[in-house]
Amino acid sequence: MNTPLINSIKSIDDFRRIPEGQLNELAAEIRGFLVEKVSQTGGHLASNLGVVELTIALHRAFDTPEDKIVFDVGHQTYVNKIITGRSGEFDTLRKKDGLSGFPKRADGPFDVFNTGHSSTSVSAALGLLRAMGHKGQGGRVTAVIGDGALTGGMAFEALNDAGESGLPLIVILNDNEMSISKNVGALTRHLNDMRSSHGYLSFKRSLSDFLGRIPKIGSRIRVRLSGLKSRIKYFLLPNVLFEELGFTYIGPIDGHDIHKLTETITLAKNMEEPVLLHVITQKGRGYGPAEKEPGRFHGIGPFDPVTGTEPPKNTESNSVAAGRAICELAEKEKDITVITAAMRSGTGMEEFSERFPDRFFDVGIAEQHAVTMAAGLAAGGMKPVVAIYSSFLQRAYDQILHDVALQRLPVVFAVDRAGLVGADGETHQGVYDIAYTLTMPYVDIYSPASKGELGEMLAIAIEKGNPAVVRYGRGALPDTEYPPVEYGKWLELKPVSDITVIATGRMVDIGKRAAEGRNIGLVNARTIRPMDEEMLRRIGARARRIITIEDGIASGGFGSRIAERFSGSIKVTRLGVPDTPVQQASPHEQDVICGMDEESLIREINLAAEEII
Repeated sequence: MNTPLINSIKSIDDFRRIPEGQLNELAAEIRGFLVEKVSQTGGHLASNLGVVELTIALHRAFDTPEDKIVFDVGHQTYVNKIITGRSGEFDTLRKKDGLSGFPKRADGPFDVFNTGHSSTSVSAALGLLRAMGHKGQGGRVTAVIGDGALTGGMAFEALNDAGESGLPLIVILNDNEMSISKNVGALTRHLNDMRSSHGYLSFKRSLSDFLGRIPKIGSRIRVRLSGLKSRIKYFLLPNVLFEELGFTYIGPIDGHDIHKLTETITLAKNMEEPVLLHVITQKGRGYGPAEKEPGRFHGIGPFDPVTGTEPPKNTESNSVAAGRAICELAEKEKDITVITAAMRSGTGMEEFSERFPDRFFDVGIAEQHAVTMAAGLAAGGMKPVVAIYSSFLQRAYDQILHDVALQRLPVVFAVDRAGLVGADGETHQGVYDIAYTLTMPYVDIYSPASKGELGEMLAIAIEKGNPAVVRYGRGALPDTEYPPVEYGKWLELKPVSDITVIATGRMVDIGKRAAEGRNIGLVNARTIRPMDEEMLRRIGARARRIITIEDGIASGGFGSRIAERFSGSIKVTRLGVPDTPVQQASPHEQDVICGMDEESLIREINLAAEEII
């Protein structure tokens, strides 16, 4: 692909030397470049196509990196990386030791704050602004947050604090929902042009000051006019919420008009107060398949850039398998409900939402609310299932403990993307849920080794009526047929021996391959809690060395509980994820990095054999 403008950008200064008349040409180049590169590596495409002009305008209006731009979630920062001179690294996007798909402070000054989860940008930006003020540093700080991220309660907490502070924080609301089009019209444009002009803002302040100086009656007139103004706002303007939070609202404006964006952002930059700039963008803009299916192109694997089609999947994903199993259970049990936090498709719950719309609740990016609402449903006699990614569930730790576990309410957490997740890197690794849920009372933890076990465990968890976690990884568990799952019982795949491997979840398959042809015991630990006491007694009576392997952190996880159990009697080697965050790579590469692949397990088996000779 011919990209002369992109090729000329080796630094932010090179970008700023591009004439304004060529910026639309640059935007077109960037879109073509993104489609070509992401089609090869996979990644977040639709969101990046939607912010091309906005990112260009931000770097034209601000003196970055002295001025700081914090991107919420972070999956829309590919354009930021191109503009700041990193286009040459895109062949390594999301690969081991390559370019991250998210902002990473270690990558340089234009990645201001690491973000992989939602609704954090305003808080981080306000903290940066306060730090700069304390240190006497100049510069502006801007938070770029999407309308989806704005559904998170943390965003409103931050907006409330920022508005009260009176500091010149700029929040850009990147709104890509088509329903907002009703706010775009002649009256809205007129009111917003008027309100965002220097003349209007100056007049508003001058009038208030003038009335305040009139003896006796001035303050009363000012109060009356303020009340009248508020009533007019409630009837006419879409900005009331932000104004009441203390922000001067500007917008909505076209998020694909570089000139207008740059002009308006510059205006906001020169205002000494909190400002919220509302821009309307289109996810997937400029690439037909992504415009038609922005959800599918949000996070996508390699695809054909001409047609937008992906290679056929050879097997059913764990997410789809879980969704199908819950649908089958819901046919028989009318009290089953499903709650998800803006992840209906990602967690495989689309079919459930269509078949049982009155029992499906998507609460937006609000994990804490999702968990406590599920607790309320359970207290009311329902059987709620919270379908959620592992790394997102950790945002609701307190709600799981306080609102579910301590009350022993029958909420089942269908924990998707548990364990190592590959190219999304450290912010998305679902490796902590075993360790932190093991600290909570009454919570059962199920760990299926096959799709069949996944379905059975969901059924048992719902029927049992305890707080429960059913955890399964990204991708697809094998279709291996095992004997039926029994609550609290493990499965002896090879008889307990001098060296016995206890594996859980997807690591069972690795354990089976490593154990092949070797005289060792192998146990499928189907439940992390409760543990199989009878099996543990047999292992304690026979084994001389135990090796545990789990798709979670080794410290404080499943293996740690086994080590505590046999402390002083049997040596336990724990294989799992180390305390050091695991960077982006393929899932197999990450297994190797963590020493929990087949070869690493064989090596530990051989070392154990040498020790007991």
